[in-house]
Amino acid sequence: MKKYIFIFLILWQIIPTQGQTTEGHVMEAVGESTKPLPGANVVQLNTTNGTVTDASGHFELKLISESPKILVISYISYQSDTVDLSKLKQNHVHVVLSSVKNLSEVEITSRQGAFLSRTATRNITEINQAELQKAACCNLSESFENSAAVDVSYSDAVTGAKQIQLLGLAGIYTQFLTENIPNMRGLATPYGLGYVPGSWMESIQVSKGTSAVNNGYESMAGQINIEYKKPDEGDRLFVNMYGNHEGKAEANLVARMPVTARISTALLAHAEYFRIKHDRNDDGFLDMPLVNQINLMNRWKYQGKALHTQLGVQWLSEERQGGQMSFSPNMTRDVDHPYGIGVKTNRYEAFLKVGYVFEHRAATSFGFQNQMIIHDQNAYFGLNNYDARQVSYYGNLMFQSWLFHSKHQFTTGLSFMLDNYYEVLNDSTFNRHEKVPGAFVQYSYSNQGNFNVIVGLRIDEHNLYGTLFTPRIHARYNLNEHNLIRISAGKGYRSPNVIAENTSILATSKRLVIAPDLKIESSWNYGLSYTTYLDVRAREWRITADFFRTDFINQVIMNREAEAFSVYFYNLNGQSYSNSFQLETNYELLKNLDVTLAFRYNDVKTTLNDQLIEKPLVNKYKGLVSLSYVTSQKKWQMDANIQLNGDQRIPYTGFNPAEYQLKSESPAYVVINAQITRFFKRWEVYLGAENLTNYTQNNPIIAADDPFGKYFDSSIIWGPVSGIKVYAGFRFMIKE
Repeated sequence: MKKYIFIFLILWQIIPTQGQTTEGHVMEAVGESTKPLPGANVVQLNTTNGTVTDASGHFELKLISESPKILVISYISYQSDTVDLSKLKQNHVHVVLSSVKNLSEVEITSRQGAFLSRTATRNITEINQAELQKAACCNLSESFENSAAVDVSYSDAVTGAKQIQLLGLAGIYTQFLTENIPNMRGLATPYGLGYVPGSWMESIQVSKGTSAVNNGYESMAGQINIEYKKPDEGDRLFVNMYGNHEGKAEANLVARMPVTARISTALLAHAEYFRIKHDRNDDGFLDMPLVNQINLMNRWKYQGKALHTQLGVQWLSEERQGGQMSFSPNMTRDVDHPYGIGVKTNRYEAFLKVGYVFEHRAATSFGFQNQMIIHDQNAYFGLNNYDARQVSYYGNLMFQSWLFHSKHQFTTGLSFMLDNYYEVLNDSTFNRHEKVPGAFVQYSYSNQGNFNVIVGLRIDEHNLYGTLFTPRIHARYNLNEHNLIRISAGKGYRSPNVIAENTSILATSKRLVIAPDLKIESSWNYGLSYTTYLDVRAREWRITADFFRTDFINQVIMNREAEAFSVYFYNLNGQSYSNSFQLETNYELLKNLDVTLAFRYNDVKTTLNDQLIEKPLVNKYKGLVSLSYVTSQKKWQMDANIQLNGDQRIPYTGFNPAEYQLKSESPAYVVINAQITRFFKRWEVYLGAENLTNYTQNNPIIAADDPFGKYFDSSIIWGPVSGIKVYAGFRFMIKE
């Protein structure tokens, strides 16, 4: 016994004893405000006892009793600071470090254009400017060429409308945000992907599965958030000019300037012109509609010590014309003249965001988001007339802080959404007024190590559909430094906008039959993701596998297979689900050569005519090979991607005469895109081509020889409708 007491006394003298635990936040000074500083060193004076701050700037440290209760906080290129804990009245430490002014600027850049966030609790893929500039990226619809998760295709063969698919589901089940405010809804659904110029975008965040409850209840399959270029960051001037061999020309401008030390502004401008007619397949119809677009935005930012404000206005005017080659908008629209389509859009947007950061309570802030949209559209599709107007308002009031300890954070708030729709289709009027007040609370827990969880709940009171209850949960667990698992589950809702979301059916001879009792669409989504990071030849090799399932409680079914001359819209009667599995890997195979390989499999079924069958026009599988090489001094960059698109079930056309019938499945096909870029000091010149295999869908328009006949249909699109496209352009930048 004496021996054990002796050993204990020796160890007592050798091993420092642990005293009280202290915790706090380390922030960095940014102008007149502060933000968290992750990775800062916090060390007890005269000891090796220390820690580093996490992503929120938080730290926790057990002190050694025998040593001074003094902390030394340091970070490279920042002035160090010391804190005497014995003089503090509370145990929470709040330190603000300032950067060292006499250090010259060091710019660190990364070639990784798209990456899966390693620290985010949710499954979020970040697409930055490096990725966006690997292709022409004229607008949002062309920003996903290197994405295995997001498919982009044409809705029909005459209007040029595009839609995305995520998890095998149409884009209407993915929530679109612009800087975390819901957007591209309602009347913007068919053509909204073309309303976001590529040169305006700073980054895109693609999230699979249900999203956070802060942004509403509409995310069912995923969420896509677009961040525009800011008035106080990035190039002072950015100019992009683009043209292709078919005669399309675009011009883009982003100019920003400081007004005062705290106020800055930016002007974003986009012009698009395409007026040359093409008919390569000799079916008598334009391969692509003629489009003119003007898109302008002016935004302002105020960066105060605690108060931050952003506001902006945007105006878009677009005209598109399609149909037969001989059609002119001045002609009388009847069966004795050529078939034509025309869509004229004027869209007005305004937003205001106000934020207040509490200086003396870390990770605590207040925010208020506002957006107003007026969307006017006048359109015709052959003999169909469709005029519509949408007036929408969105408001979101949020408060964020922590409870007891910064491990336990919460966000709560109130929201209000107003949507007024006025639609006239031929001689029928469809008006709808939606008012949705809501409240939400979201709790986030982090053990400051390997586990994070987000639990959210919101309740909305819809004036048409009653109470909407939306629970969601996301969790991330790091098995070790190189392996992590994410899980998610949650519910989502969306109001159906049958006509606006299916304008492609107006470009057919079919009659729309809409059930009078359509309910709100709702579903549950479940996701599981596993990511491993391997060190191979001193380079990181990332492999990600994920699986998502969406189960619909109710879905508005579009059934074009019940009879020959009608398309029915009604509530789901039976099952409807989507299973999506994806495997993706990224590795720098050789120096400066990045390679991405991906494969996705979709199992999407719905109940049609009392049978659970494959949903039509959905790729069963997709393969992707993406290559990016840059020379050592970044004078040249070469990018290419190869897409293998799997077969799709084609809607039943057996009602038609033999010459107007289609096969039951489309063939698999390959699309290759490539671009080469030359870098100069302020210039970038690029040359590229899309669809190098020149693959197109044969006869994309059924009964193109009789557009006013009862079998005309331009809406069954499973492949490219235009062939190879060669383009060139330049970018000019004046940096800060």
